Amino acid sequence: MPSLTQEHKARAGVASFTLVEVLLALAICSIVLVAINAVFATAVRLRERTSAAVDQALPVDMAFAKIRRDLLGVVGPFGVLAGDFKCDAQTMGTSMGLSTAAGGGLDFFSTTGVIGDNSPFGDIQEVYYQLMPPADRSKALGQDLVRCVNRNLLATMNQTADIQLLMNNVESVEFDCYDGTEWRSTWDTSSGDTNLPTAVRIRVHQAVDRNTGATRPEALELIVPVSTQTRNTNTIQGIFTNSVSTSGS
Repeated sequence: MPSLTQEHKARAGVASFTLVEVLLALAICSIVLVAINAVFATAVRLRERTSAAVDQALPVDMAFAKIRRDLLGVVGPFGVLAGDFKCDAQTMGTSMGLSTAAGGGLDFFSTTGVIGDNSPFGDIQEVYYQLMPPADRSKALGQDLVRCVNRNLLATMNQTADIQLLMNNVESVEFDCYDGTEWRSTWDTSSGDTNLPTAVRIRVHQAVDRNTGATRPEALELIVPVSTQTRNTNTIQGIFTNSVSTSGS
C-alpha cells in the first residue's frame, strides 16, 4: 500500500494549468469575442442600410418601369381611339374629372391596356401622370406621384379614374419633351404641336426632412425615346398632291 508521501508526489507530477495561464487564456478569449461581436454588429448595420436602400429604390424602379412601358406604347394624336399628347398643358385629365391644380403632368394615350374577360375595353387607354396631395399629410414629406388611367375612351361623360400610387414623398416632378433640337417643358398636340416628341425626360425630386439636416438628393432621371410618329392632315395632303403632280407629268 503506497504511503501518503508517494501519493502526493504522484499527484504533483500530473500536468495542470497555472493561474497565470488561465487568466491569459480568458483574456485572449475576451479579445476574440469582442472582435467577433464588432464584426457581427457591423454586418447587421450594413444589412439594415442595404435593406433600407433597396426598399427606397424599389418604388422608384417600379414607377420608372411603368412610365417607360406607357411611353413606349404611346399612340399618336390622330385616330378614333387616340387623343392628344399633353405635357404641362391645359385640360389634362378632364376626361377623368381631374385637373392640373396640383401642378404640371403628362397626359397621353398608350397601348398598354390589359384585355380581359371582365374588362370590355381595348388595349388603348388614357394615362395621366401627376402629383397629388398625400393621403396622410402628417406622415408625408412631400406629394404623391400617381398614375391615373381611363379605359373607357368612347364614354360621353367623365369617367372615374383608376388612380394608382407610384411614389410618395416626392417634392416635384419635371416632364420635358424633346423636339429634335431642344428640350421643352410644354407640349400640346391639341394646339400648336402637330406630332409627338422624339423623347420624353422625367426628373423626380424626392422630399427630405430638412429638420434632420439631410441634404437634398440628386434628381432621379429617366429618358424614354418615342419611336411612334404620325402624319397630320396637311402632311398627308401634301404627299398626295406631290404624287398626283408627279404621275401627271
